[in-house]
Amino acid sequence: MRAGAYSPNHIGNDAAIFNAVADQLRKRGCVVNIYSEEQFNNGLVKENIIINMCREMKSIQRLQQLEDRGALVINSGYGIENCTRERMTRILVGSNIPYPESLIVNTDESVRSALKDAGFSQCWIKRGDFHAMHKEDVSYVRHPEEAQEVLQEYFLRGIKRAVINRHLVGDLIKFYGVQGTPFFFWFYPFDAGHSKYGHEAINGKSRGLEFDRQRMRDICQNASEVLDVKVYGGDCIVSPEGDIRIIDFNDWPSFAPCRQEAAPYIAKCILSSIKERLNK
Repeated sequence: MRAGAYSPNHIGNDAAIFNAVADQLRKRGCVVNIYSEEQFNNGLVKENIIINMCREMKSIQRLQQLEDRGALVINSGYGIENCTRERMTRILVGSNIPYPESLIVNTDESVRSALKDAGFSQCWIKRGDFHAMHKEDVSYVRHPEEAQEVLQEYFLRGIKRAVINRHLVGDLIKFYGVQGTPFFFWFYPFDAGHSKYGHEAINGKSRGLEFDRQRMRDICQNASEVLDVKVYGGDCIVSPEGDIRIIDFNDWPSFAPCRQEAAPYIAKCILSSIKERLNK
């Protein structure tokens, strides 16, 4: 299970989807043992098939070691690490996945000139080294001078690297998906009152901008493949012209609005991976 520190404002929801998937696997004849992230890091997990929502760096490194030794791990420890901001940005941009124009910077450097040269005014500053744990790990700024101030705060907090994304105007959409299955769910989080840190208010109420639903699903599925994350979610922006860009991608989110619908598909994905491994 995911440690509480890595489930900001969603501890109950994260536990609920994890338990729902465990129940679905049990219904299909599996024996499922549930452990905490602390128990996992203390070496108490001996099984060779590991389904996890881990986020602690120690957990991720341990998952990667077990994968290297032949364990089946979903989501992959390497995929979880790929969803940390700097790695995610480099992978998505390098794979031609639609993503905002971005700068990757050290938090102790001057960025005002670079932002002005790039034509950035409103933008988002996000810690580059890890997943967001606090509201302050993702910051909206209105001009380069404010961006410089926020970077200084990151530096003082011990965060050495940051990603700066250009702010995109349009409808904010939250999505959930499960690789290798038909399951894909999306909705407008601001309209539904769904929020983690309140940042949804920046884009505000959706305008119902037209876009290609199948293309959005294809973009998200492609991102899950290049990031190596089977159970995923995230956020994207639809522009007034109908362009779709991913702005965030997460390994195994809470699936809160669609938990009961998603759980059987996550279980199916897990069982398919197990069968594929057994047939090799």
